[in-house]
Amino acid sequence: MSEMVDAPDGGRRRILTGLRPSGPSHVGHYAGAFSQWLELQEEYESFFLLADYQVSDYADNLPWIRWGLWEVTLDWLGVGLDPNISHFVIESGVPEFAELTLHLSWFLGLGHLQRNPTLKAELADLETTNKTVPVAFFNYPVMQISNILLPLAHLVPVGEDQLPHIEMTRDVAIRFNRRFGETFVLPEGRVGEVPRLVGIDGKGKMGTSAGNAIFLKDSEETLRAKVRSMFTDPKRLRATDPGTVEGNPVFMYHDAFNPNIEEVDDLKARYRVGTVGDVEVKDRLFRAMNAFLGPIRERRADWESRPDDVRDVLAAGTAETKRRAEPLLEQVRSALSLDYLTDGPPPAPEGAP
Repeated sequence: MSEMVDAPDGGRRRILTGLRPSGPSHVGHYAGAFSQWLELQEEYESFFLLADYQVSDYADNLPWIRWGLWEVTLDWLGVGLDPNISHFVIESGVPEFAELTLHLSWFLGLGHLQRNPTLKAELADLETTNKTVPVAFFNYPVMQISNILLPLAHLVPVGEDQLPHIEMTRDVAIRFNRRFGETFVLPEGRVGEVPRLVGIDGKGKMGTSAGNAIFLKDSEETLRAKVRSMFTDPKRLRATDPGTVEGNPVFMYHDAFNPNIEEVDDLKARYRVGTVGDVEVKDRLFRAMNAFLGPIRERRADWESRPDDVRDVLAAGTAETKRRAEPLLEQVRSALSLDYLTDGPPPAPEGAP
């Protein structure tokens, strides 16, 4: 177990991370995020956020969000995130997130917001569908800033493409602190060595709704079928043809989930010279991934059989986050002179008639 990391105030340092609960989690989530979170929860007080407000087309997807939130929670519990030492937080269950988003939106220019790389990419996707872009779409990067600042997070695990957002968060916090006194912690981003898994179709990023994902909850039979269908080297017509390992999805998954390095190296060497077929390579990948997913399935199924306990986990983490948020929001309201009823008539500002 890693050594605990203390904050300057004597408490444990904190992280904030999470995802949008749009459906069940896949092995790409594990490789790129959950594996890091499992290490960090031992060192930091962790807030794992279910960012339901930030799901695309929120108003049109409410049943999917309710279902997806439950699925993601079971996945987190299945992989071993521990609610006894961490907080599972429903974003909409902490109204202080929304209030802080409104307050902080006054400290962020629209031009700065529009340079956010995630916002730009998702806005481009929306424009290709000819859908009306809702006002709330422009709110969610500010909501992400509030998500980080409200629990006073010291560290935010991100991909390298998200570092500009951490800088934007720090910029907003610095502006607020400089004007109103030390209110927010200045967070740091942490970029891990994140393996980016392509989908099993080899056509791009693995996605929950793209039909190219292996889900953490997939049964043994489903896993076998998906591995057998995986895209490999399209130029290799026979098992005796030399094959390409680099960029080959099957070997990318071997590198991520097969702990037997000697076996993987042997398969790569034989594949390059044409002395092993795709069937054997995939069969060994299936065995490795099934061994990896088996304990996750078991833990997940155990929690799924105890829905009241799952609800308690969500309720406890959300309530604790709200309890922490209330005094900070009082401080923010006071800094912004929104505590109208605490004093008598205010003095007239300079220049008032």
